[in-house]
Amino acid sequence: MAKSPTPVSTTMTGAEIRQTFLEFYAARGHAIKPSASLVPEDPTVLLTIAGMLQFKPIFLGQRQSDVDRATTSQKCIRTNDIENVGRTARHHTFFEMLGNFSFGDYFKEQAIAWAWELSTQVFKLPPDRLVVSVFREDDEAFAIWRDQVGIPAHRIQRMDEADNFWALGPTGPCGPCSEIYYDFHPELGDDHIDLEDDSRFIEFYNLVFMQYNRDAEGTLTPLQNQNIDTGLGLERMAQILQRVPNNYETDLILPIIKTAADLAGLDYAKADEKTKVSLKVIGDHVRAVVHMIADGITASNVGRGYILRRLIRRVVRHGRLIGIEGAFISKVAEAAIQLAEAPFPNTRQREAQIKAELDREEARFLETLERGEKLLADILQRESGSKTKQISGTDAFVLYDTYGFPLELTQEVAEEQGLTVDVAGFETAMEEQRQRSKDAHETIDLTVQGSLDSLAEHIHSTEFLGYKDTSSTSTVEALLVGGESVEAIAAGQEAQVVLNQTPFYAESGGQVGDRGYLSGDDLVIRVHDVKKDGDFFVHFGKVERGTLKVGDQVTAQIDRACRRRAQANHTATHLLQAALKKLVDPDISQAGSLVAFDRLRFDFNCPRALSTDEVQQVEAQVNSWIAEGHQGDVTVMPLEEAKAKGAIAMFGEKYSADVRVIDFPGVSMELCGGTHVSNTAEIGLFKIISETGVASGTRRIEAVAGPAVLEYLNVRDAVVRDLSERFKAKPEELSDRVTTLQSDLKTAQKELEALKSELAVLKSDQLLAEAEAVGSLKIIVAELEGVSAEALKTAAERLLQKLGAGAVVLGSVPEPEKVSLVAAFSPEVIEQKLQAGKFIGGIAKIAGGGGGGRPNLAQAGGRDPGKLPEALAAAKQQLVDALGA
Repeated sequence: MAKSPTPVSTTMTGAEIRQTFLEFYAARGHAIKPSASLVPEDPTVLLTIAGMLQFKPIFLGQRQSDVDRATTSQKCIRTNDIENVGRTARHHTFFEMLGNFSFGDYFKEQAIAWAWELSTQVFKLPPDRLVVSVFREDDEAFAIWRDQVGIPAHRIQRMDEADNFWALGPTGPCGPCSEIYYDFHPELGDDHIDLEDDSRFIEFYNLVFMQYNRDAEGTLTPLQNQNIDTGLGLERMAQILQRVPNNYETDLILPIIKTAADLAGLDYAKADEKTKVSLKVIGDHVRAVVHMIADGITASNVGRGYILRRLIRRVVRHGRLIGIEGAFISKVAEAAIQLAEAPFPNTRQREAQIKAELDREEARFLETLERGEKLLADILQRESGSKTKQISGTDAFVLYDTYGFPLELTQEVAEEQGLTVDVAGFETAMEEQRQRSKDAHETIDLTVQGSLDSLAEHIHSTEFLGYKDTSSTSTVEALLVGGESVEAIAAGQEAQVVLNQTPFYAESGGQVGDRGYLSGDDLVIRVHDVKKDGDFFVHFGKVERGTLKVGDQVTAQIDRACRRRAQANHTATHLLQAALKKLVDPDISQAGSLVAFDRLRFDFNCPRALSTDEVQQVEAQVNSWIAEGHQGDVTVMPLEEAKAKGAIAMFGEKYSADVRVIDFPGVSMELCGGTHVSNTAEIGLFKIISETGVASGTRRIEAVAGPAVLEYLNVRDAVVRDLSERFKAKPEELSDRVTTLQSDLKTAQKELEALKSELAVLKSDQLLAEAEAVGSLKIIVAELEGVSAEALKTAAERLLQKLGAGAVVLGSVPEPEKVSLVAAFSPEVIEQKLQAGKFIGGIAKIAGGGGGGRPNLAQAGGRDPGKLPEALAAAKQQLVDALGA
């Protein structure tokens, strides 16, 4: 007979659990490190998803740790299980991972002992409620748990690689895991322990024993320095110690949920399950978006910004589902900020920006939400009766592009109604926009990165000399071709070269990598790019002459002219940000940048477009600072000292304890690792080319500086000269001349459209003789060649007027790859349960399109003219079937 379970005797708040964990490990020699930003330093990861991510370069051997032991409370975001948020007890988008880490110091025995001590003696979890898992082949961990900790063997479960073997990637550091589970129902006995049963067991502590390196063939070799990486879920421990049925009802999230419930006039405890799910989604997502915005993420249609926008819009929709009218997220966000401000002060410090971003996004969504919901309801009603029970890719794209519905939101609503979405069709419609809004995130070639990970323990990191030197004598540490490590490269090969020291600046902070040459005895390698992976500088180039081997010495020489151009553009970017803060809004902050040899691009957070006057004033201010010749000062100082002096740091950027400060006194002071002019006068000139929006709340300025200004002006001058000759006008007269031509063209287009309409009417009159009787009604289904959509509509209305009781469906190909369709139905047809909008929308699908409108008159379009005859034939058959019955 199973014995009665021992009750949990300790109750702790979420804040007490966090503090207790950190103090426990601090007392055992661990340095308490702050949480990293949700915007990770790792270019291969969109958001910080685990506590170990900030230590990944240390585990890979790319960076030396300043401590042997560390402990953190890391904020994390994961959206891979977003559909389970609110529906299960433990799925979240935002969560905190408490962790303790060892960098080549203690290993399995100590990690296990401390994890057990913390769980049973500090958190006072009853040992008879704990079950442990180990990797199936990890006899060492099994023995420690059984013989030293004293856990019965039957409560130590051996698990497969999928559950209990952890790796940074396909190659590199990896090792077995051991997890501690809490048993909610030990009264069920130990005979059939199934750790997959999450109604009984919850995994709350995961210990990763990083002891191997895995190569490309899958061979495991012991690491020279074995590491410990652990994670204890704060929300999960809170659920256990606070004895509540799910993570949402802990003091970490419930106050946010109750705030939302109050706004809806609801009592969470008495709400039905569907309402509780919506409240849980709001509680989780508001918590997530507050931290994302606090870390400098703004809503957009790509990357992290898209995730933020998606979460905000899910909050709005679930708010409406439970009856909240109007804007409300900022009020709920206040509860989230209040809970977060002690461990994460930037949430309160950035309160104004958080609420402003939430208000902007919510207002933007609410503007179109109601119309979008009506359209979606129509689509759902139409497709519910169809055979496919699928929302077309075109409809999903219209909802996304016109009404701001993320694809996932459309899928979620469709799933509730038993429908699917044509995702492939949506992606086809999105393809052109995807190209335009491609994420400009800079990453190193992942094949190169994988090879460097495997070499990390055997080669020296690269020393950067480029702040002072433009050339150096360097030793070749590694050579890679196609991502594979090689011992030598020869003429004609594209390769990547890692040196022990280099004057080449590696792409970072928006600045592109230097160009130049690596040379030696009868050796020339043209370097066209340099990227950084951890502490390694990777020189991308082509061998133009000679052979190079690992261990050889080379002369590394940068292209000085390119460097000077990059310096001018980079310093101009700093001056631009200072001018924007001074003249437009002091709260403006950088949201991304590009510093190239021929141009610069600066993205910044701003809720509105700049006026023409503001753009001119900003440009004038930057040129004024350039002309004044401000001397620059470069200093390395502690991070906190730099911030205290007012140096601007980029949100989301990870900085070391000591930082490099670029100061042009009285003008600009920023933390920056890039290369700069020593005096602003070296820039010469600055010219803004454009100011545009790239996402909601994010603007972009593109500009040129230094020698690139003259090149830009020369191109513009050539264009003006050419136009002057063509129009036989002086440059100052060109604007008036173009205005006159535009007016003439507009008049001619109107006359042409009128003639086309008259022609369409004449053509359509001939169709009256072809009208077919279907029962007591008449129908006309025909193609009018080369008629515009507007003229087609006019013709259909005129035909129906002359026809009387009946239906008219017309199609045309007004231009290549475009189909226009129109349906006009009389009241007698509508009485037969046919509506023009739904009817023509279905017909348009045949021609690769969609559309809709009123019951009596509707238009649609398509992209496949070759399918027009088939579409019209289907329209005729459907009318005959429906009206002839």
